[in-house]
Amino acid sequence: MKKSYSITELTREFGVSTRTLRFYEDEGLIHPERKGRTRVYRGADRHLLKEILRARRIGFTVADIREIIHVYKQPPGEIGQLKLMMKRIDEKRDELRQKRKDIEETLAELDQAEEACLTRLVEIGVGS
Repeated sequence: MKKSYSITELTREFGVSTRTLRFYEDEGLIHPERKGRTRVYRGADRHLLKEILRARRIGFTVADIREIIHVYKQPPGEIGQLKLMMKRIDEKRDELRQKRKDIEETLAELDQAEEACLTRLVEIGVGS
């Protein structure tokens, strides 16, 4: 693995904008070194970025990610981080299950409304 990466290399590798990387930096999630005005990302920054992007894909907020990173840096370290991550995963899973239930209920209501419209159209002698 390379020892350092430029912002351009990481944006290309992960398919994100430079603005996204700067945002994560401004939010305190990643801390690239500076050489003048140039950001220099280490292998650890690259790995952390990969994990941040995965967490965002599965629906974690920046605040969730910040908390998980913070827990890793404090005792009990990785164990605490993993336990918190599992808790957040359970919460996210429950949230998604509720959304799926809500969507299924809404689809059923739409089906009923459509059926009522079709029935009424037949009653008044209009074909669909």
